[in-house]
Amino acid sequence: MAALLQDVGQAVANGMQTVDTVFVGGGTPSLVDPDLLMSVINALPLSSKCEITIECNPDNVSEALMHAYKSGGATRISLGVQSMRTNVLKILGREHNPENVRTAVEAAKTAGIDEINLDLIYGSVGESIDDVRSTIGEVIALQPTHVSAYGLTVEPGTPLARDPSRFPDDDDEADKYLLINSLLEDAGYANYEISNWSRKGSECRHNLLYWRQGNYLGFGCAAHSHVNGRRSWNVRTPDRYIDLVASGESREASFEELGQEARTLEALQLALRMRDGIDERHLLAPDLEMLEEFLTRENGRIRLNPRGRLVANEIAVRLVAGS
Repeated sequence: MAALLQDVGQAVANGMQTVDTVFVGGGTPSLVDPDLLMSVINALPLSSKCEITIECNPDNVSEALMHAYKSGGATRISLGVQSMRTNVLKILGREHNPENVRTAVEAAKTAGIDEINLDLIYGSVGESIDDVRSTIGEVIALQPTHVSAYGLTVEPGTPLARDPSRFPDDDDEADKYLLINSLLEDAGYANYEISNWSRKGSECRHNLLYWRQGNYLGFGCAAHSHVNGRRSWNVRTPDRYIDLVASGESREASFEELGQEARTLEALQLALRMRDGIDERHLLAPDLEMLEEFLTRENGRIRLNPRGRLVANEIAVRLVAGS
C-alpha cells in the first residue's frame, strides 16, 4: 500500500489528468484497512462527481467498513456474490455464506452507498436451472442498482482447467443466460452490455470507459493501462512492483500498440456488445440476412437480441470497419 501511494503520488506530480472514475478491484480490496485504501484513492486528482467503485467480499463487509468507504468518498460497491445457493458456491470453491450478502447489502445502504452491484457466475456443472432461478430471485429481492452475470470460463492453470469433468456446457450456459436476462428485465433491470444489467442511470461508468476504448491508468501489481491505443500492463508480483516503485523505475512489464484499423474494428466489436449497437452498414447484406434472427434492426442500426448475445463473438468476426 505504501508503494501504491508512492506510485500515485509520482503520477500526480508528473501532471496526471483529472480522474472521472476509479475502480478498485482484483483480489479482495475489502481486506485492506479502509482508511489506508481511501487515502490512496484521495491522493488522485478526482473530479467533483467521480464514480468510485470498490470490490468487496461479502464476508469482509461490516457497517463500519461501509461507513469508512462512504466518508472517504466511495460511491459504489461491487459484491462478489457468485451464487445465493450454498451447493453452487461449494462447486465454485467459494466459502462465503449467502446470508452475508444480505448483511453486506444492508450495511452499504445504511452507510448511504446507494449504487450496489452484485456479481454473479453461472454455468458450473451441478448448478440447476432452479438454482439460477432462486439466485436471481434473491438478488432482485435485495434491490441492487446493478447486476453483472458472467458464464463460468475455464482459465489455464486453475483447478477447473485440470478437471474436464467440471467444464461448463455451452448449451446449459445459454439456457441459463436467457433465463437470467428474462428475470432481470422483467424486474426492471435493462441489459446495456452482454453481461451487465442496471436500473436506469446506474450503468457502471468505469466499465463503459473500457467498452468505449477510453483512456485509463492502472496502478498496482498486474494493473493494465490504455492511452490512445497503447495498452500496457505492470509486473505481476508484489515484491517486484514494490522494488520498482522504490527505485523509480518503470512498473511496466510489457505493452502493445494497436494501429488505427485494428482500433476501429475493435471499437465496432465492443459497440456490438452494448445496448446502442452499431450502424447496419458494418455487416454485409448477405450476413445481415443470414443473422436476422439474432438482431434487432431499427433506423439503420442493429443491436443483438438476447439470442444474438449468445453468439456475439461469431457475429463480431463478420463486421467490416469500412462503409
